[in-house]
Amino acid sequence: MNKLELNAFFGLVILALCTRLLPHPPNFAPITSIALFTGHHFANKRLALFIPIFCMFVTDLYLGIHSLMPIIYLSFVLISMLGIKTKSISLGIVVAASSLFFILSNLGVWYFYYPLNWAGFTSCFILAIPFFVNSLMGDLFYTSVLQFSYKKFIESSFTLIK
Repeated sequence: MNKLELNAFFGLVILALCTRLLPHPPNFAPITSIALFTGHHFANKRLALFIPIFCMFVTDLYLGIHSLMPIIYLSFVLISMLGIKTKSISLGIVVAASSLFFILSNLGVWYFYYPLNWAGFTSCFILAIPFFVNSLMGDLFYTSVLQFSYKKFIESSFTLIK
């Protein structure tokens, strides 16, 4: 792990801890953005896969351990892999990541907490739409913040070199 990635690691963990533990709208958190960002920008791809899971686990220790953790964590690993495979983090990629999280997490909610029939499935997904809206807004916001901050950091680094 290079110094830049180490600093980014601590900054992203602090961001995740603060935003997940302080009051916020449901699902308006930076974890999806962190997963995309680290997957795309970190040279150390193992670290990129580890960071969002670490952030979730540390905060889940405080917020509570639950039956959906494997599904939620898997979704963030897949989102990190999406970040690894993309050429750029575009609006479409953020929407795809938000949708991936929405679909996987709600399949888990449906499986564990709703009747396993069409009525349970539709009820689960319809009731989750407000959470998807919050997730999408949070993902767009935090991805913009991370990308802007990264771009400004890179620009200032090149300015210092000149």
